[in-house]
Amino acid sequence: MYNWRKMTEAQRAEALDFRQRAGVPWHGPPHLIGDRALYHVSAACYEHHPLIGFSAQRMAIFEKALRDTLASHSESTFAWCVLPNHYHALIRTENVLGVLADLGRLHGRTSFQWNGEEQCRGRQCWHRAAERTMRSDRHQWATVNYIHHNPVHHRYAKRWQDWPYSSAARFLQDVGKERASEIWTEYPVLDCGKGWDEPDL
Repeated sequence: MYNWRKMTEAQRAEALDFRQRAGVPWHGPPHLIGDRALYHVSAACYEHHPLIGFSAQRMAIFEKALRDTLASHSESTFAWCVLPNHYHALIRTENVLGVLADLGRLHGRTSFQWNGEEQCRGRQCWHRAAERTMRSDRHQWATVNYIHHNPVHHRYAKRWQDWPYSSAARFLQDVGKERASEIWTEYPVLDCGKGWDEPDL
């Protein structure tokens, strides 16, 4: 299994450099109080098994496939994070049911591919994707913080920008570390994810 925690500093730096050179953009969320078109979407591998994290290659391929899938029905993907056993994204869309349907198809394709690669036909790979509507500016910024903090929460990285499979590094580059720190303080994560997004063992 791909394990970021066991990579050397040189290996991590190489992965980060590759991701940053890819130029994956971060789009700052607008202030949308009362707008019901901003959603936090997420899904986890079945029983939180690290199926996405089977290898670095699989992580990178899945991250791109996820962003492409979200883009198919979304005006913007404001933040995202892919971990070895689950993912999160904050998107703006008028067709969240279409997004969820496409995520279901992505789960089906990846399940078939991964089970073939690992000779595990019939294995369940995914829980169903879920969505939550942002209720306010405070809710959306706390969600941005939660998504970018997820690799630190799960002990895959010490800093947001150290995790290559998210929008965090570009977010910090765009808003600056001082402003990011202010956003973190002003919009704390609190109990986001409590009850299902449990730390990896």
